[in-house]
Amino acid sequence: MKARSRTRSFATLSLLCFLGSLNCAGRTPPAAIPPGVTESNIARLTTQLLESSQFAHHPLDKDLAGKFLDNYLDALDGTHSLFLKSDLDEFASYRGTLAQNTRTKGDTSPSRAIFQRYLERLEQRSAYVAETLKRPDFDFTGHDVYSLDREHAERPKDVGAAHKLWHAQLAAEYLQEKLADVKPDQIASKLTRRYSQQVDTMKGLSSNEVLEVYLNSLAHVYDPHSDYLGQSQMESLSISMSLSLFGIGAALENSDGYCTIREVLAGGPAARGGTLKPGDRIVAVAQQDKEPVDIVNMPLSRAVALIRGPKGSRVTLSIVAAGAAEGAPPKQVTLVRDKIQLEDQAAKARVIDLPRTDGKTLRLGVIDIPAFYAEMGDDGDEKRSVTADIKALVTKLKAEKVQGIALDLRRNGGGSLKEAISLTGLFIKDGPIVQTREATGEVNVQTDPDSSVLYDGPLVVLTSRFSASATEILAGALQDYGRAVVVGDSQTFGKGTVQNVVPLQGLMDKAGLAHAYDPGALKVTISMFYRPGGASTQLRGVQSDIVLPSPSDVSDVSEAALKNPLPWGSVKPARHAQLGRVQPYVATLRERSAQRIATAAAFAELAQDIERVKKNLASKSVSLNEAERREELAQNKARKAEREQEIAKRRTEEPVSYEVTLKNLSKPGLQRQVAANDNARAKRNQNGAATGAANTPPAEETNDEATVHKSADDVLLNEGVQILADYTELSRPTAANVLK
Repeated sequence: MKARSRTRSFATLSLLCFLGSLNCAGRTPPAAIPPGVTESNIARLTTQLLESSQFAHHPLDKDLAGKFLDNYLDALDGTHSLFLKSDLDEFASYRGTLAQNTRTKGDTSPSRAIFQRYLERLEQRSAYVAETLKRPDFDFTGHDVYSLDREHAERPKDVGAAHKLWHAQLAAEYLQEKLADVKPDQIASKLTRRYSQQVDTMKGLSSNEVLEVYLNSLAHVYDPHSDYLGQSQMESLSISMSLSLFGIGAALENSDGYCTIREVLAGGPAARGGTLKPGDRIVAVAQQDKEPVDIVNMPLSRAVALIRGPKGSRVTLSIVAAGAAEGAPPKQVTLVRDKIQLEDQAAKARVIDLPRTDGKTLRLGVIDIPAFYAEMGDDGDEKRSVTADIKALVTKLKAEKVQGIALDLRRNGGGSLKEAISLTGLFIKDGPIVQTREATGEVNVQTDPDSSVLYDGPLVVLTSRFSASATEILAGALQDYGRAVVVGDSQTFGKGTVQNVVPLQGLMDKAGLAHAYDPGALKVTISMFYRPGGASTQLRGVQSDIVLPSPSDVSDVSEAALKNPLPWGSVKPARHAQLGRVQPYVATLRERSAQRIATAAAFAELAQDIERVKKNLASKSVSLNEAERREELAQNKARKAEREQEIAKRRTEEPVSYEVTLKNLSKPGLQRQVAANDNARAKRNQNGAATGAANTPPAEETNDEATVHKSADDVLLNEGVQILADYTELSRPTAANVLK
């Protein structure tokens, strides 16, 4: 999300204030720069930028330096299974001098020494695995279990203890392959190659890539959204593997060594399969008919290079679902790479004719807003924005005489702040939308730029734990004004911070810091957002007026689950209107919704799914009994088949709906009639016929979690529409609702 120009000016001023403290000299030709000088200068500049420009303005002291060291150790060995206690005792000598040496000298020697020991331990584990798999001695008939949660576990005290840990981990992986009916000799060769390949990959990292991991560990001490971006990662800052390259249609980011899905782009292979969600971690990538490559701790640029590929080619991702326990067995998801059409990422609407108990039909509109995009389009195409698109869709819905509108923001991870402000302004007359507080304490109020109101009728905003950043600004403002009913998970994601990307090359040149290559950039948190009412969206997000039971609401997908998040806070409320459009009806709306939830079979099924999700999240170990695991797999398969039938049956009972896209917007009337919630599937089939690409993975490649989320998506959207219907009927001033 972008901050306003005044914010950027403050950040620039902060940078200039400390540049004078650096030793300035003439520009040294790159060829004449000794090895290691560039790294030292990058480290020194990065440290001082974080100290002077990051929101907390905290010096790198001994306490933060200790966390810095721990972060780096965990970035390399997150499962606490490689480094020995003796290694940690040796590395402890860095703690007393790390802060001073990094700040004043740019000393990066600890990164290299620790990484070298990491490679040694990797080679030791690979050799142990190869030797063990020559004569596998695993027993899958007893009551042994493998502990999945090792994030806070003690590291092995010596090599013997490490061997026991590696043996247990190898047994779990061996059983996982056996349950997939892989032959024993193939399992041995496959796992041997996997571990050997990881050694080769990590040994092949350049010094720049190791530095990237090291300085990212430093940036994350300050907050989870500050990052050091090496040159290659800078080029992939906003990875959208659909606009200029063929890929899976997902935006990715590095999170604690994991290639993590930040956003699933509408219309892409990942969205079509329905198996990927924000927060999912990709732990391995396999090209068509090839062995998977482990990408944990691999620099993001390298991971992306593996995921991208030619149109029509297949890629298999090993996925650890968002919220799954550390070390949980991954699911395999196969996707066909394709080019994403920009139209598929744009907002779209649906007109629903909903039968009511009095025999009448209530016409409602639902607008799906996947992101707060701006200036979409390929070169030469007309540029557009989400606000302009929503204006057109709302105008169409009003022409079709809908009596209430729901904004579906459940999968919207944010985007342009400017668009969030202008879009919010479509539903209120005027006033503040968001407040921004700088590190100096100065508060800037950003207001609705347009005093007109496009739509003044009943409004519902659908949110989830995946609704973040700019989405929380819109939902929070409409809630503070009393303009819309917020429905969904108990709260949104809770990201209330602003980041600014600072390229380092110009600053290094200005300060006379020699560098032999492009030093990349620092993404640094510089300010925080607050709602019109003064509350921050940080950590607490936007709380729903009506909470619906949801699998995503019991996961730990949230800002609070990240390491070192900035704290919640508040500022003085900005003067804004209190429309009172929600409070008179919210108690009745909650009561009616609760009655439907208590009696509907779909919600009874959903409650069972939520309990299974809770159980999986709470589980800290996995059984190594083959018979028990096969029984569990059979139960999951049967439950999945039953649930798919239930979903298909519910679709046949849904009300008539019509899809409204930006393509068919200009045509008179409603052009297409389909069953509610089936629009996207019908469109995906059309796209598949046009491209020749598979639209969903084969049945055996989809997983039970995906079925749960797909079922929940249908149920929760339908309930959101029912709440909108109740709200429309309760709030209309006359027998026939009148829209302005």
